[in-house]
Amino acid sequence: MSAPPAIVERGSAWDELLAALRARLSSATKLTEGELLGPKTTMRVGGPARVYAEPATEADLQVLLAESSARGLRVFMLGRGSNLLVPDEGVDGLVVSLAHAAWQTFEPRADGRVWAGAGLRLKNLCGLAAKAGLEGFEFMEGIPATVGGALRMNAGAMGGWTFDVVEEVHLLTLAGEKRVMRKAEMHVDYRHCAELATAVALGAFLRPKAHTDTAAVKLQIEEYAAKRQKSQPREPSAGCIFKNPPGTSAGRVIDECGLKGERVGGAEVSPVHANFIVNRGDATCADILELVRRLRVRVKAARGIDLEPEVMLFGRDWREVL
Repeated sequence: MSAPPAIVERGSAWDELLAALRARLSSATKLTEGELLGPKTTMRVGGPARVYAEPATEADLQVLLAESSARGLRVFMLGRGSNLLVPDEGVDGLVVSLAHAAWQTFEPRADGRVWAGAGLRLKNLCGLAAKAGLEGFEFMEGIPATVGGALRMNAGAMGGWTFDVVEEVHLLTLAGEKRVMRKAEMHVDYRHCAELATAVALGAFLRPKAHTDTAAVKLQIEEYAAKRQKSQPREPSAGCIFKNPPGTSAGRVIDECGLKGERVGGAEVSPVHANFIVNRGDATCADILELVRRLRVRVKAARGIDLEPEVMLFGRDWREVL
């Protein structure tokens, strides 16, 4: 039996995209089909990407975005793979990761600012800033994200938020057009940056709080790390699963409902922090989604609170599964 016309046309579009990309991308850019995404995430679950790319240059990233946009094909950015769940069936789209070393730059400038490439891990950013005696980035040390992911989600910890230290963001639209935006021009709130919902961050100019002694910065980083180790689980997770409801925390509400240790397959509500679902080693995305649904039902019944997922469901809409 032949495939339905819509599926044939869709497959043809992907074949055309791959042919166009292979003709235009530099040899340093990785381009594959069926690349497993689960191992690239902190939760360690999920299936393959229809097409996966690691651009080596800004020009190659522009090609990836422009060629996909021209064909109406979906593009998804993958940073450190935290704060997201990849469905077991994978992602029917082009998944782009700025994992190439070219995106991991850290460049202090004469005007006191620092240029941080979108692929730079926040842990590395903190270490390099400490070595340079730059204060103000310590809160980022334990956030499992790249600069690009942190900008998109306005990632925060220890009372600090990414955009607290941002002055200017360089980005590409999904059509491949470059823009430079000052922080004041951008619409940023809790776990969200509107402009980066439809664009890709190339990097940002950051402003340190002060120039100080390297030892003092390292000491603050160590204090935050120790605090995090005591309050968060060590097992694979996607970070906090739910947004905090007004006036309270999701972890506190889940704990008060007696749901620590609740389990579906290999997915478990962490006994350490109730707003973390951890992978006990053999969890599937389906296990995690069922546990999310169970927690929402139980909390709604007991407290009348609608818990909203904070993590992204890669390639899907939460409304489809809740």
